Amino acid sequence: MTRIIADISVSLDGFVTGPGPGPDNGLGTGGEALHTWAFSDDPDDRGILREGTTRSGAVVLGRRLFDLVDGPGGWDDETGYGAGEVGKPAFVVVTSAPPESVRLGGLDWTFVTTGLPAAVSAARERAEAASTRGGKDLDVVLMGGGALIRSALDAGLVDTLSLHLAPVVLGGGTPLFTGAVPRTLVQRNVIVTSTATHLTYDVL
Repeated sequence: MTRIIADISVSLDGFVTGPGPGPDNGLGTGGEALHTWAFSDDPDDRGILREGTTRSGAVVLGRRLFDLVDGPGGWDDETGYGAGEVGKPAFVVVTSAPPESVRLGGLDWTFVTTGLPAAVSAARERAEAASTRGGKDLDVVLMGGGALIRSALDAGLVDTLSLHLAPVVLGGGTPLFTGAVPRTLVQRNVIVTSTATHLTYDVL
């Protein structure tokens, strides 16, 4: 069965970027510390990254995040989604207007202009098709940014919430849960590594 998984790194004080994020400073001041775990040599961190990306049949992201990863300083063969761990899933971008061109033309991009629920539905179709081709269940991963994941949670679109809690206090930036609709979570897994605490919840 295809699940909708919201997956994001967050600071101890609840931010998914540091202060002052922008086109030339995508994660804000100090925000790189949020993703130390993803580049770690810790075998548990590597296993979590491998498991998550291997099960990704499609990935949903917002336009701001797309502009960062497709920009000049964005993804490459070493820093792309699950780089070195998995093949390339389909990517679905929620946007008011598709870009005129895409730098990362080797990836499968779909741009949805009719809102987040439509984007999640399109991603589910892509993931289910990939599941059929591969003979195993694949999921839809909502990778962010923070506003997209908060909106998806508020709209009841998320089955599983995966948080990578980084041992850093950023003091400001983009909050994950401010103003969020209350949701009941059921804790399913906790893995503590040298760089993060990885938390998995079912969303009721």
